Amino acid sequence: MAAASEEAIKQFSALMELLDEPLKTTFQHVHQGYARGTLVRFLKAREWNVPKAHKMLMDCLNWRIQNGIDSVLAKPIVPSDLYRTIRDTLLVGLTGYSKQGQPVYAFGVGLSTLDKASVHYYVQSHIQMNEYRDRVVLPKASKMFGKQINTCLKVMDMTGLKLSALNQIKMLSTITAIDDLNYPEKTETYFIVNAPYVFSACWKVVKPLLQERTKRKIKVLYGSGRDELLKVMDYETLPNFCKREGSGSSNDSSDGVDCYSYDHPFHQELYNYIKQQALNEDSIGPIKQGSMHVDVPTPDLEEAKIMETIESELHKFSGANGLSHSFNRIKIEGP
Repeated sequence: MAAASEEAIKQFSALMELLDEPLKTTFQHVHQGYARGTLVRFLKAREWNVPKAHKMLMDCLNWRIQNGIDSVLAKPIVPSDLYRTIRDTLLVGLTGYSKQGQPVYAFGVGLSTLDKASVHYYVQSHIQMNEYRDRVVLPKASKMFGKQINTCLKVMDMTGLKLSALNQIKMLSTITAIDDLNYPEKTETYFIVNAPYVFSACWKVVKPLLQERTKRKIKVLYGSGRDELLKVMDYETLPNFCKREGSGSSNDSSDGVDCYSYDHPFHQELYNYIKQQALNEDSIGPIKQGSMHVDVPTPDLEEAKIMETIESELHKFSGANGLSHSFNRIKIEGP
């Protein structure tokens, strides 16, 4: 397998050496000086099939060019009150680093409402988070720990997840499609914590549909998952919702500013970085308002099947529990 993998990397590398501008420069933005690691990520995402991995990466590069992704970190969401609103409704933050040096991100899946701004602003913010991770956070982690670090860990808090929250499923599937097709293999492990019954019911039917590679990445932990997470990260890095059983996502943190908050140091650093990049790029005139309009990739067949299965299971779940909530108006479909 090792020899076959090396041969695949060699073939893929030869294909990428044929790139012309502007694809060549965009590829440099993607690999950040570590081309081999990027090729391996795309090969893993396509089961080491070189033609499929090459097509995937070429589609990614063209998507970046067509949507101006290389300059997304020079496009701040203004005014700052709007960015604060996005942070209050799309709950994500950096809590620290694992014992192996990977950045640890917390996601408040169940309590993210995604309802105070247009879909374009949420997509823009998510892509900016990805790009900042790849260009700033991971290089910083590599320097801190003295080794190359290319992946992160994600702790997904399901506190507050309800059937009614599935109005946001289209937005979440949009974000997933962007990540799967343009930022593959950037997350080593997804830790699911505080999972209510509605999640457990869906997970039972979705899990068999996943590729083995994907299943190995997802770990559903008991309760807040504190004890299991402490095996891979220190207590100081634990998201606040994991520090005690049953705590759940909360803006009330005894350990300082909540990691989701606009006022948290990570979000302040990210937002100030983007504003400075904007000033460097265009020193004349005020920063322009308005969101980026990014073309969202169509989910692949596996993801579309998963969305269809979740919808079906939720219909059964709602009927079995005699819920009065109408699911006729919740249409789960690709973006």
